[in-house]
Amino acid sequence: MPDSIYALILAGGSGERFWPLSRRARPKQLLRLVSDKTLLEETLARLDGLIPRERILILINAEQERAVRKLLGDFPKENIVAEPAKRDTAAAIALGTGWVAVRDHAAIMVVLPADHIIANREAFQDTLALAADAAEETSELVAIGIKPTWACPGFGYIEHGKPVNLRKRPDYELIHRVVRFREKPNPDLAESFLRRGNFRWNAGMFVWAVPTVLREFNRHAPELADFLSQLRAPGNFDNALRERYTGLPRISFDYAIMEKADRVLVVEAGFDWDDIGSWRALANYFQKDKRGNAANRALTAVDSSNNIVFEEGGTTIALLGVHDLIVVRTPDALLVCHRHEAERIKELIGKLPSELQ
Repeated sequence: MPDSIYALILAGGSGERFWPLSRRARPKQLLRLVSDKTLLEETLARLDGLIPRERILILINAEQERAVRKLLGDFPKENIVAEPAKRDTAAAIALGTGWVAVRDHAAIMVVLPADHIIANREAFQDTLALAADAAEETSELVAIGIKPTWACPGFGYIEHGKPVNLRKRPDYELIHRVVRFREKPNPDLAESFLRRGNFRWNAGMFVWAVPTVLREFNRHAPELADFLSQLRAPGNFDNALRERYTGLPRISFDYAIMEKADRVLVVEAGFDWDDIGSWRALANYFQKDKRGNAANRALTAVDSSNNIVFEEGGTTIALLGVHDLIVVRTPDALLVCHRHEAERIKELIGKLPSELQ
């Protein structure tokens, strides 16, 4: 495990898929969905003992800043940075890289989304430590790949090739060279990926040495590389963030860097992983009755099946003669939709009063 390792937690996402529980100021990562901690708090807790909090940067957007600072009252205030504008993951990772480079230009850096569910902290840290060793020894970009459990068309995929052995860890067989990144496939293509066996889900978790990712920004994204150089100028970080960030291109890090880089490794995750991207996915964590009704609290149901219910307060929910519904109640809103229409919740949000979005 390298001596100097930093983490960037990307926590600026919007909360559309879990409306009405989630809002612009309270997105998925600020929700308590499967425990008494928010997903952001769970993400931080998984790093305890591996990366000290003074070496963790949490990147958020301005709409969520007040809520995040209140939630994380004991976290170093200067390590929470709000993006002046939403500019997708390439700009966000460039910003985080600049923040780390100012502190240690040779450090190993981990990038993690803030809204995933990972049950086994020890296995998670073991995977990160292996990826950090790979990044340090090879000077290559390293992605964490999740072994698919089903042919999901909603994820990006990583196609891997030959195994790579490290001098430091010669017995490990979890590291492979990346052949290419694949966009979200149609269902038939996803099935073929699963059958072939050398594809992993791209979970958006990365590890690299700072000089390695700087090299790739310089090669493939000169505008972002120029922004990075300004961030790294002595005493200029805040000024560059304020004056340059809003004008940066809206582009994902995968598209800007990972898909173009020719030296990329993938480390297979040794932990269970779920990005719970919808109410249907979250239902897997709820109690279910014999008719398949899933709820976060006690539910009364008669002649009803395969419904998903989330109730934030203390209201009793009763179902009679209904099937395949999603019912979500918060103090100021109620959602009722067919469970197979859950992906269209985003269409609903734009039609709502602004205070409910």
